[in-house]
Amino acid sequence: MTVSFELPNDLQHELQIAFGDLGQAAKEALAVRGYSERKFGMGTLRRLLGLEDRWAAEKWLADHQVVRNYSVEDLQADVETLQNLSD
Repeated sequence: MTVSFELPNDLQHELQIAFGDLGQAAKEALAVRGYSERKFGMGTLRRLLGLEDRWAAEKWLADHQVVRNYSVEDLQADVETLQNLSD
């Protein structure tokens, strides 16, 4: 799927200087917002950005200072799962 939008020429030039590849910058902005707002998880982020594996996605998030989605509830669920596995 291709997504496009119009920019005034002078603004396009200014943004290209600031961000380089505007298509990639837009994709990364969507990735940050979608992941940060819990619209999608690590797997979708990885696919959206064309990253090789989960560890590349983890590194991308860290490099872009995006806080990982891992709540207290997630921790409690993981602890419960581990306890069930040890029973």
